[in-house]
Amino acid sequence: MLKQRVITAVVMLLVLLPTVFAHVAWPFALLTLAMVTVAGWEWGRLNGAGSTTSLAMGAVVGALCAAALWAGWVGVGASPAWWLACGVWVLGGAMALKVGPAAWPALPKAARWVLGVAMLFTAWLALASAKVVGLNYLLSVFCLVWMADISAYFGGRTFGRRKLAPTISPGKSWEGVWSGMLGVMMLAVVWILADKTWPLGSPSVFTLLWQRFEALGLMLALVFLCAMSVLGDLVESLVKRAAGAKDSSQLLPGHGGVLDRVDALLPVFPIAMALSSL
Repeated sequence: MLKQRVITAVVMLLVLLPTVFAHVAWPFALLTLAMVTVAGWEWGRLNGAGSTTSLAMGAVVGALCAAALWAGWVGVGASPAWWLACGVWVLGGAMALKVGPAAWPALPKAARWVLGVAMLFTAWLALASAKVVGLNYLLSVFCLVWMADISAYFGGRTFGRRKLAPTISPGKSWEGVWSGMLGVMMLAVVWILADKTWPLGSPSVFTLLWQRFEALGLMLALVFLCAMSVLGDLVESLVKRAAGAKDSSQLLPGHGGVLDRVDALLPVFPIAMALSSL
C-alpha cells in the first residue's frame, strides 16, 4: 500500500508541478478544471445520484468552469463569488456538521447536488485566480493547508485527548486543531520574513493578510482559514460516512479519489481570496 501511495503521489506531482511553475496560467487552470470535473462526478456518487446523473454533474461542473475561463472571469477578482463561497461554507458546513452523517441523506438530493456544484465551481475559480495572482501566492495557500494538516496530525497523535467530531472523523482531536493553527502561525512568520528577504514577484497570502490587517488581524485570519480547512475535511468525511464509503472513488491508487485529496483546499482557496481582496 505504501509503495502504491508513493508511486501515485510521484505521478501526481510530475503532472501538477509543471503547470504550477508555468509562466502562463492556462495549463494550471485546465488541469484543475479536469480535477474538479472528476470531483463533481464523485460528489454525485456519494450523494445518491445514479451513474448517468453523476457523470452529468461532473459535466456541469466542468462546463461552468470552462465558461468562466472563456468569459475571462479567472483573475479578475470575482469578489462576490469568494464571499458567496465563504457564506456557503460557514453556514452550510455548520448545518452539515449539526445534522451529522445519519441525517445527511435525508436532505433533498437536489439541494446536496447544487451545493456540491457551487462548492467545486467557486473552489476552481479561486484556484485558477490564485495562479494569476502569482506563484508565491498560490504556493503559500497550498502550504497553509498542508502545514495545518501535518501539524494537526502530529499534534493530535502526541497530545490528542478530546475528540473533535467522533461520529464523523474519530481520529481528529481539538489538540490536533490547535497544533495545526500553531504550525500555520510559525509558517506565516517564516514566509513573511522570506518575502522581505527574497521577493518572489508576488506577495504570499501571509504577507498580503499582514499588510491588510497587521499582526492581530493576520492571526485571526489564519485561525479562520485553518478552521475552514478542518471544516472542508470534516464535511467530506461526513458525506462519505453517510454514503458508507471509505473513499470518494478509487481513481488514485492508494489515495482514494480527487475529493479525498482536495477536501481541505475547497473552502480555503475562495476564503483566502476573499480575505485578500479586502
